[in-house]
Amino acid sequence: MHNKPSKNTGFTLIELLVTISIAGVVLSIAIPSFQDTIRSSRLTAAANALVTSFNLARSEAIKRQQQVVVSQTGAGWQNGWQIFVDIPPLAIAGAFADDGDTILCEATEDCLLRAYEPLRPSFILTGNNNFVNFVRYQPDGTISNVVGGSFVVCDNSDSNDIPEANTSRLIIVSGTGRIRMGVDVDHNGIPEKDGVELSSCTGF
Repeated sequence: MHNKPSKNTGFTLIELLVTISIAGVVLSIAIPSFQDTIRSSRLTAAANALVTSFNLARSEAIKRQQQVVVSQTGAGWQNGWQIFVDIPPLAIAGAFADDGDTILCEATEDCLLRAYEPLRPSFILTGNNNFVNFVRYQPDGTISNVVGGSFVVCDNSDSNDIPEANTSRLIIVSGTGRIRMGVDVDHNGIPEKDGVELSSCTGF
C-alpha cells in the first residue's frame, strides 16, 4: 500500500511577493529613522568633545595659574583643535601635565596638552566672530573675551549652511568661561540661544 504524497508547504509566488512588499515598506520607514539616530549620536559626540576641551582648558588654567588656549589646528575648527599652555616668553621651562608628568618645553614654546582629530567630512564646526580661531582661558578661569560667544556643530551634508531639524548642536561659552548647550525650547529640532533660534551653521 502506497503512502499519499505529502502536501507541498512552500510559499506561493503571490505570498512571496506580498512578503517582499511588506519588508520593503518596513525598511523604507526604519532606515531613515536609523540614519537620523546615528547622525544625532555623532553630532552629540562632536559637541561633547568640544565641551570637554573647554572644561579641560579652564581647569588647567586655574590649576597652573597660566593662560591656556583652545585653538583650531587647520583652516576651520572642523579640521581639529588643540589645547596648549600659553607660555610667556620669560617663563621658566617645564610645566606639569594633568597626569602629573613633567612636560619639558623651551621658554618660548607653548606646551601642548591635548590634540583632537578632525570631524566627519560632512560636519562643520564654527565659532562666531568672538571665537574665530581660538579661546583663551585666564588663570582665574574666565576667558580673554569677556563677552563670551558660541560654537555651532552642523551636519552640512546638503551644503546649504542652514541647520534643519536635528542636524545641529549649539555650544555657548560665557565670559566667565562656563559652558552650556543651546536648548530646543519649541521642540522643532533646532537649538536656541536666549530665545533666538539658530538660523545658520556659522552661529550667532
